[in-house]
Amino acid sequence: MNKVILNGVDLQIEDVVNVARHGYQVEIDAGCMAHIAQVRQYMEDEWMRDDAPAVYGFNTGLGKHKDHKVSIEESDLHQYRTVLSHCGGVGDPAPEDVVRAAMCVRLNAFCRGVSGLRPVVVERLVELLNKGVHPVVPWQGSVGACGDLAPMAHIVSVLIGVPQAEAFYQGERMPAQEALKKAGITPVEFQLKAKDCLALLNGTTMFAGMACLNIHDAERLYKLSEITTALSMEAIRAETRAFDPRIQAARPYAGQIKTAANVLRLVEGSQRVTEDARKVHLEHDIMHPHYQERVQDNYCFRCMPQVHGVCRENLDYVKHLVEVEINAATDNPLIFPKGDGHYEFLSGGNFHGEPTGFAMDLLTMSLVEIGNISDRRCFTMCDPTLSYGLPLALAGEPIGLNYGYNIICCPTSALASENKTLAFPSVCDNIPTKANQEDHVSMAPWAARKCQLVIKNLEKILGIELLLASRGIFITADKLGQFQLGKGTSIAYGMVTDLIKFQNDDFYMRDQSKATIGLVESDELLNAVEAAVGEL
Repeated sequence: MNKVILNGVDLQIEDVVNVARHGYQVEIDAGCMAHIAQVRQYMEDEWMRDDAPAVYGFNTGLGKHKDHKVSIEESDLHQYRTVLSHCGGVGDPAPEDVVRAAMCVRLNAFCRGVSGLRPVVVERLVELLNKGVHPVVPWQGSVGACGDLAPMAHIVSVLIGVPQAEAFYQGERMPAQEALKKAGITPVEFQLKAKDCLALLNGTTMFAGMACLNIHDAERLYKLSEITTALSMEAIRAETRAFDPRIQAARPYAGQIKTAANVLRLVEGSQRVTEDARKVHLEHDIMHPHYQERVQDNYCFRCMPQVHGVCRENLDYVKHLVEVEINAATDNPLIFPKGDGHYEFLSGGNFHGEPTGFAMDLLTMSLVEIGNISDRRCFTMCDPTLSYGLPLALAGEPIGLNYGYNIICCPTSALASENKTLAFPSVCDNIPTKANQEDHVSMAPWAARKCQLVIKNLEKILGIELLLASRGIFITADKLGQFQLGKGTSIAYGMVTDLIKFQNDDFYMRDQSKATIGLVESDELLNAVEAAVGEL
């Protein structure tokens, strides 16, 4: 059984992905669990009395109710009512992988040993995750400070067996208590004690988990965009001097250098991106009736290393922010040793989602740009005045009777435009909530959710570029078929033509785009190309 050991220090993004999507089990490091128990025992021994100092959420109300003292006798009821009142999410249920990622991240936060909850609560959440009981979590309604209160309350409602709560178990949606019984988690109704509830609810959990998934998916798309770019270069017989390592070294951004090198690896051995191939005149190249050296291509090809390269740089920074976040204690208040054998609670603001909000906004803008430049390459391939003679709309003869690929090219512009409206930074927005107790919030949950929307749109844009580039190579095979494709591009083209039997005449477009978008959405294309050229 694959397993991730959580210790609050070295959780990696790929660990979260493996738990969320590949069913990895989690286990709490024994030393961390012992520390959690030690801290809780101190609380039980020293503070479980009505004359204990006021500590937010431990023996006081929450938010603007912080000045209301909660007695030890009322504590259990306060915990339960807090869960009920905070189950205020709206909208569709969050996907299973997002919920699992959130549970994993929350458990890792507890391993820091400063949350003050009971070990038995940690163990129950581990059991919930490992046995595949996935709470139904409406994933709209959180403003990202104090963390993800409403989404986490829905998770906790299943954890403690609230009768109205729901969960997915083995693919079926059902009442939480039924799911707990089927999974063998007992007792079905579970009582939280002082500080348990706030430790579970308060923190940057759901959007940090989603950020891990987004980063993983974005990294795949960065590589796939290099593949589609290289294949588009084959289609227009692009010149490769713009990718020369000397140019990149003169402006030594690591992302730019890597991007250019990857594209050169993909077209390595290609005869189609050579001057000999460019000497062949295509009849639709009305702009160049006689051969002349290309010199340089449009920006969407020539500046690709610079545009994609800074997006790679951004991704590295985003990964840094999120990997810090998923190894952080983000609830409030936190409990720390004073150095004299005693502990103290400190109230702070680690629950504020600004770091992850910035990370997701920056990642979103980077993905939008990759979609923008891909859209321009698609446009180029459908215009013979820009593509050096690819037929108008990549149509077969007779053009006019055959319409070609202009309509399937339009979605790249529509999706790129849609992405632009999703690029507005969430962290720049602020609406004070809860009687102005939360007077500045991060909106990080929306930053993570709209990043996921852009990812889905970009998959479609790149899938269409893959289709158009392949069509451009196919439709010029009579004049250029003798020029072999590159080491990586030949693999990509072969996979497309295995799925799509191109023909001269128009044929059902939806079947074509669905096939190439599917190659981008799956790991099949990327794995095959990397097997040929090495990891991109």
